Amino acid sequence: MVIVLKQGAPEEKIKSLVRELEGLNVKVQLSIGVEYTILGLIGDTRGINKYHFASNEIVEKVLRVQESFKKANRMFKPEGTIIDVCGTKIGGTNLAVMTGPCSVESEEQVISIAKAVKEAGANFLRGGAYKPRTSPYSFQGLGLEGLDYLKAAREVTGLPIVSEIMSTDMIQKFADDVDIIQVGARNMQHFVLLKELGKIKKPILLKRGLAATIEEWLMSAEYIMKEGNENIILCERGIRTFETYTRNTLDLSAIPVIKRLSHLPIIVDPSHATGKTWLVEPLAKAAIMAGADGIMIEVHNNPEKALCDGEQSIRPDEFTKLMTKLRGVAEIEGRAI
Repeated sequence: MVIVLKQGAPEEKIKSLVRELEGLNVKVQLSIGVEYTILGLIGDTRGINKYHFASNEIVEKVLRVQESFKKANRMFKPEGTIIDVCGTKIGGTNLAVMTGPCSVESEEQVISIAKAVKEAGANFLRGGAYKPRTSPYSFQGLGLEGLDYLKAAREVTGLPIVSEIMSTDMIQKFADDVDIIQVGARNMQHFVLLKELGKIKKPILLKRGLAATIEEWLMSAEYIMKEGNENIILCERGIRTFETYTRNTLDLSAIPVIKRLSHLPIIVDPSHATGKTWLVEPLAKAAIMAGADGIMIEVHNNPEKALCDGEQSIRPDEFTKLMTKLRGVAEIEGRAI
């Protein structure tokens, strides 16, 4: 349930209303926006008399939320969430650009790539220290050594780092060392992990599951938010369909749908979505035009010899050219990189 308050409602009367609602065994989330002040009720609201509160002198209207996700719902917070990561904002008019190798392979490799993408205009360095792979015989990442190399690249370039977590026992390590913790597609419904990530304040990049519906995706975000961490960035990375020409099917429609349903920022990963380097540019452009708050692109200095996903990685010089084109697209949409 959402209670929309009238403009200029006195603070004391708002507090009195909140106390009355909390007495009905629901949690009340206060959201103060430019145009509206909203009270979002979380819990079992079936026994609450909608009309009783609608008649309150400071109440504009009372709405029941049909969707299962509450805290991620735009009804609870009409204005889009903007997440500040080390001084760089994700959301609003800002476009985040997260780039780097699929897997960290060496300190020299990740630092050289970090320098190149920063010069081109990227504002985040992404790299996998731990890699969930379909085959147990594929390269699984360098682990803690890979995290150290990412930290070294951050020290040299100043770029905040994004890396994927695999298990709950690594949460404190990632909270200490990583600027944005990525939850990969395969762990989107690892509910124990999501709950524990909800207990820290570190920004979480939540990728859409391999065949997850949009509601399932938002419900996973809800698991994190319910525990107190509302710093969530959604990432559309393609879903599994009957089509096999591309690695996955990029669901561009998810961008405006998420914008309608939720206040959380959403970025797009055209590299994992397509699995083909030549498709990264057109779909990155399309993602910005569709309203995405950022893009994630895999960049490798030697894709032919990459230990992971070289077929979808572009070279640093190609990324530089792409950034010039993406700035032009962003400008059309009133956004900035």
